[in-house]
Amino acid sequence: MTFYSDTVYYTHTYMKIHYFSGEGWEEAYVKTRLPGEELFFHTGPLSALPDLTDPEAEVLCPFIESKIGEAELKRFPAVKLIATRSTGFDHIDLAAATARGITVANVPFYGENTVAEFTFALLLALSRRIIDADEFVRGGSFSPTGLRGFDLAGKTLGVVGCGHIGQHVIKMANGFGMKVLGFDVNKNDELSRSLNFTYVALPELLAASDIVSLHVPYNPHTHHLINRENIGSLKKGAYLINTARGAVVETDALVEALKSETLAGAALDVLEEEGELDDEAVLLTAAHPNAEALKVTLENHYLIEHPRVIVTPHVAFNTQEAVERILDTTIENIKGFAAGTPTNIVRGA
Repeated sequence: MTFYSDTVYYTHTYMKIHYFSGEGWEEAYVKTRLPGEELFFHTGPLSALPDLTDPEAEVLCPFIESKIGEAELKRFPAVKLIATRSTGFDHIDLAAATARGITVANVPFYGENTVAEFTFALLLALSRRIIDADEFVRGGSFSPTGLRGFDLAGKTLGVVGCGHIGQHVIKMANGFGMKVLGFDVNKNDELSRSLNFTYVALPELLAASDIVSLHVPYNPHTHHLINRENIGSLKKGAYLINTARGAVVETDALVEALKSETLAGAALDVLEEEGELDDEAVLLTAAHPNAEALKVTLENHYLIEHPRVIVTPHVAFNTQEAVERILDTTIENIKGFAAGTPTNIVRGA
């Protein structure tokens, strides 16, 4: 096999893989786990390498910012697998891949426990006023006056969205001795029995929960799921946590609920102004794609200045372990394909 890049030529007998948009440490990590393959590691996306062609490469391993369509596939005519290191796959032309008999594999899950842990980090920061306490000490005060919090044990947690992340949150809530209510469009009675929670309708969950935590995907059905019409039904003095998507909550409704003290506070890892992100993976190794558009908005954002609101920059997924799980799943996708047992297929030949 021969790989062409400008005037440099390489010959090798192993399966050839082009890996795009990688952090420096990833090269050694992947090569160690794919010792029998020939890996060409590129720190930038495919679009940054317009002259790159390889008539014998069999695998492309892109990240979400590498668009792969008909034009790109013509540069790699022998490709049989596109192993994207993301859950989303909108950056890949599936029709073009299918027409060429190319299998596409993704990373369906990698951060369920990661986001659940961050959810409870936010909840504990609210319940025990951790950020306030830190600011007091940094300001020269070591007095507990004005820093009284509340126990989680015995409180009711409403989990909106009982999928992979929501289930981890429920397990943790059980460990804290909380009562858990769940809302999901797809009920699983066996799950509710095994995890010791009760399914209820959304209005009932809002009215009965001391804390409401959101874990739903963003789609037309969940747009402004929490809105002006229903936010007033929240239990007086409740707290809201959103580690899902910003647009699941109507911002104006949230502001009014804080002003009226229907909500005692909120913790937000996402804001509606972020726009529609398909995949947190894009944030794990790069800056926010809407960073410039967000700057002015954030400088004047009511929620950021509110004393009872915690705002973090969409970091619930951002751990070393989450990134490594992305890589591990991708590596297993490549190994499975090579062995004739492909996994996590989005669209196969």
